[in-house]
Amino acid sequence: MMMLDKKTDFASLRCDFPILQETNRGKPIIYLDSAASAQKPRQVITAMSDFYYQDYANIHRGIYELSERATALYENARLVVKEFIHAKKSEEIIFVRGTTEGINLIAQSLGRSRWQAGDEVILTIMEHHSNIVPWYLLKEQIGIELKVIPVTDDGALDIEAYQNAFTPRTKMVAITHASNVLGTINPVKEMTAIAHSHHVPVLLDGAQAVPHMPVNVQDIDCDFYVFSAHKLYGPTGIGVLYAKEEILLDMPPYQGGGDMIETVSFDHVTFAKGPQKFEAGTPDIAGVIGLAAAIQYLQAISMQAVFDHEQALLDYALPALSAIPGLRLIGTTIPKVGVISFVMENIHPHDIGTVLDHEGIAVRAGHHCAMPLMQRFHLPATVRASFGLYNQENEIDALVAAIQLAKRLFN
Repeated sequence: MMMLDKKTDFASLRCDFPILQETNRGKPIIYLDSAASAQKPRQVITAMSDFYYQDYANIHRGIYELSERATALYENARLVVKEFIHAKKSEEIIFVRGTTEGINLIAQSLGRSRWQAGDEVILTIMEHHSNIVPWYLLKEQIGIELKVIPVTDDGALDIEAYQNAFTPRTKMVAITHASNVLGTINPVKEMTAIAHSHHVPVLLDGAQAVPHMPVNVQDIDCDFYVFSAHKLYGPTGIGVLYAKEEILLDMPPYQGGGDMIETVSFDHVTFAKGPQKFEAGTPDIAGVIGLAAAIQYLQAISMQAVFDHEQALLDYALPALSAIPGLRLIGTTIPKVGVISFVMENIHPHDIGTVLDHEGIAVRAGHHCAMPLMQRFHLPATVRASFGLYNQENEIDALVAAIQLAKRLFN
């Protein structure tokens, strides 16, 4: 059978996304906000509805067939995630509500129980609030110090500053793999090696990396990796925390409840081994099944193909946007994922977003939950266009035309 070229193949994948067949303000939807949340293919929607129609029951506790089927689907998803990010064992995969909960889990389970006043966590100024506020809360609770690595004017991390940030009090490096504002892909393998040379563990926020590129946690050698399903073409309310097994075994639980215990009395509690210790209560079973379906959908395409497709879109979009008089790109360093932030002279980002919306184009305008980074660039907000596997070059043409329309309307 003749193979389709990548461009034609990706164009055909749009048919897998029912919402892209709808309209926005009477115009075809051009969805350029995947960095906030990606649209869902029918394969994910069907997998979740099939579970509720055919296999629904609570997991781990029942000895009847429905419960066994539900448990098998849930635990198979753990294996799917393990293979997707190339973890060593499925026992290193914990299901959480999302990236945010995964980071809070580490901050509270590891940091609050083991660290003390004056201990340090290294962050970067490009972090999402989800990788700032949990550490700030820990600062308020026990008095840790936050050390922040700056970025250059083009959006690259200052690696020399990072190398010089370590002291004997450094307890954790917590950094984004890829910036949700700049698109910058940080050199996380190199940064992990530097941290490990100081005997410091590394947590990577992979929310903006996993949807766009192949990720191998063993090759990176990070100690923790977190990401959310909803940015990965899966459902909201579910995510993943990867942690090396030897670290997990030594960590106390984050929450208490059912299914994370071995024995309970009013005098003594013993906890379950492995990931169950951190999965208190009835989980989002359908969400986990949807996550697995999203990953399997992407694996059928291949993450390298997704990366190549989005890089081609970047190569097309960046010069086209740069050619618009008065438009300034924020974050131009390479490599980067399919995220483009920009501002327009004399036009507020919210006004641009409103004009684009009336043209059927969905972008994000605001601080993108990255207020320290906005302050670094002396901006209140940017417009952000972000790509998914379903986007095409003609949509970038429409984006450029709509920005030019906004320019005419406001100048």
